[in-house]
Amino acid sequence: MPASPAVLYVEDDPRSCKLMKMLLNKRMDLQHVTIFEDSYNFLEHVEDLEPRPDIIFLDIHVPPLDGFEMLAMLRGLEWTRQVPIVALTASVMNEEISRLRTAGFNGCLAKPLNLSAFPDMLNRILGGEVIWSIVEY
Repeated sequence: MPASPAVLYVEDDPRSCKLMKMLLNKRMDLQHVTIFEDSYNFLEHVEDLEPRPDIIFLDIHVPPLDGFEMLAMLRGLEWTRQVPIVALTASVMNEEISRLRTAGFNGCLAKPLNLSAFPDMLNRILGGEVIWSIVEY
C-alpha cells in the first residue's frame, strides 16, 4: 500500500465532491486526489492522470456514462487491472450489490459515507481487503 495513495473519485453531486475533498485532502492529508464531476471524455481524462490512481471510487449514477460503463472502460486498460475499483452508491439493496459484483467492482461503500469509518475502510481496501458488507461500514 502506498504511503500517500493517489485517489480518483467520479461523482456528480457537488456536496459529495466537497465532502470527499475535505475528507481526503484535509482530514487524511492525501496529496493526490482527483475528482471528476461528470463522465464526459472519461477515458481520455483517466489516461491523462499523473500519478495514476491507486484506488478508484465510482458513483453509479453519473452522466453521461454510468458507473458500470466507466468500470468496463477502466477494466480494458492494462494498468487498472490491479487497481481496486469501488462503487459508492446509495443503491445498496441485495440485488444491486449482486449486480456490482457481477460487473467486476472490487467492493461497494454505501452513501452517505460514514466519515469516521472511511479512513479505515480506505486503508483496508488498499491493503487488499474486499469490502461488500455495508453492515460493517
